[in-house]
Amino acid sequence: MVESRRTAPLETILEHLSLRPAAGCEDLIAFKSSGQLTLGVEIELQLIDSTTLNLTPRVEDVLACAGDLRSITKEFYLSTVEVNSCKCSNVHEIGRDLLEVLDRLDDIGDKLGLSFAATGCHPFARYSDCIITPTPRYNELIDRNQWLTRRMTVYGMHVHLGMSSGDECIRFNNFFLHFLPHLLALSASSPFWQGEDTGLASCRPTTYEALPTAGQPYVVHSWQEFGQLCSTLKACNAIQSLKDLWWDLRPSPALGTLEIRICDGLASLSETLAVVAFVHALAHWFRDHASWLERVPPPPRWLARENKWRAMRYGLDAKLVTNLDGSVKPLRDDILEWCERISGKVAALGYEPYIATLRRILTEGNSSTRQRAVYARTGSLHQVVQHNIAEFCARAPRWATSEATPPPRSQLELSLDQVDDGA
Repeated sequence: MVESRRTAPLETILEHLSLRPAAGCEDLIAFKSSGQLTLGVEIELQLIDSTTLNLTPRVEDVLACAGDLRSITKEFYLSTVEVNSCKCSNVHEIGRDLLEVLDRLDDIGDKLGLSFAATGCHPFARYSDCIITPTPRYNELIDRNQWLTRRMTVYGMHVHLGMSSGDECIRFNNFFLHFLPHLLALSASSPFWQGEDTGLASCRPTTYEALPTAGQPYVVHSWQEFGQLCSTLKACNAIQSLKDLWWDLRPSPALGTLEIRICDGLASLSETLAVVAFVHALAHWFRDHASWLERVPPPPRWLARENKWRAMRYGLDAKLVTNLDGSVKPLRDDILEWCERISGKVAALGYEPYIATLRRILTEGNSSTRQRAVYARTGSLHQVVQHNIAEFCARAPRWATSEATPPPRSQLELSLDQVDDGA
């Protein structure tokens, strides 16, 4: 874990730059309490033609078949389906909720000749062929950001942690700044882009980091500082609303949550729940060890950016920079050490099966590793897409990449019965 000196408060930075917060910033953004450490999950899914295996803009057809299924919505592209969980108390509830929705989507896909995949990027689709959802907000984003926004045919998984106040949200935000490379490496699932191997474990972050209000978040130390920053950004027309802050994690005051946005979409439900359980157990640990952040404050921006880059490039093989002297340690080792540190919370929450899956990701590889193995064996990106679809349908990783057909659902690493047993 990174050891660093405390980052200067925002007001100090603004004064150094001869800037001042915008007038009216004392009127803080209202934070709607959501209860401490409740959970919500968003999953962005690729909508794939089952014959061509390319992305297809048929989200309206899916929504028409879904009827009263309110947990699925449109996103920026018409070839994306977003799944939103209910507000839950734990990962067991998240698992039951998501499994029901994903099973329903599979049935809809069978009727429409469509398939789904949950990885961070489609291996060969071209963003220039994708159709943008026609809404005033999306049209405005295209007009303002042009090519940068058009490239964003990428898919992520977001975790919402319920917070009781804005200041509490900032404290947890600063704690999770330390874990952004860990979460990106565990979830990395976007090695291919428009038919080419990028050489990265995760290319998804590169599609939005060029935007000035995206990627690595700024460090603030109170809800007042966050309000000042947002007020200034809005005053200078850098953002229209908080929705324009596409940071790797951000407060979501309207929902009363801290939204962790760094993750690539995870290929299977069992991997998704493993990462969500890791996040939730970390949050429960920090609630009881808040003084830890006084000893290990948020990393300086250069160090945080370097560690994020290493996770993007090398995934779980990255070496984490741990202090201002440049010492490094294997990222896998740091994740394992934290698994041990939070083991009491894992046991109390009944999360052992999920963390067992997390440990298996560390030893057998994330989705990026598996996709490259399929391509090395077959030389076909269409086979990679089929592999990703199979993992989505199986709800579990296919680490044995020699499998020719998807495993039956009875072999799910995380079945509905297991979820019920853990609740």
